[in-house]
Amino acid sequence: MPPGTTRGGKKLNYKITVKHAGGEEWVVTVQDTATTRHRVQVTKGDLDRLAEGRSARELLQESFQFLLEREPNTSILNSFDLPLIGHYFPEYEKEIRARLGGK
Repeated sequence: MPPGTTRGGKKLNYKITVKHAGGEEWVVTVQDTATTRHRVQVTKGDLDRLAEGRSARELLQESFQFLLEREPNTSILNSFDLPLIGHYFPEYEKEIRARLGGK
């Protein structure tokens, strides 16, 4: 977690671990007050559109950072396709590309 990251004025203290489960499926574990696990589908199209040459691991790490700045890990869905984040947070795709050094 980047230093000084906050949500609602509260300093956040969590650890994000990303593991490849196989194919397009990844498991993201977030350790905070409660530990949660999330199965996330990341397609080649998602990587091409959002990560611009970065790895799926980097994309997921930054995507969960984005989510945790907005909601607690216990509010994140247990299983979802990565683009679903944009349904809840319309700024997601533009911001994630900027964070990963894209346009």
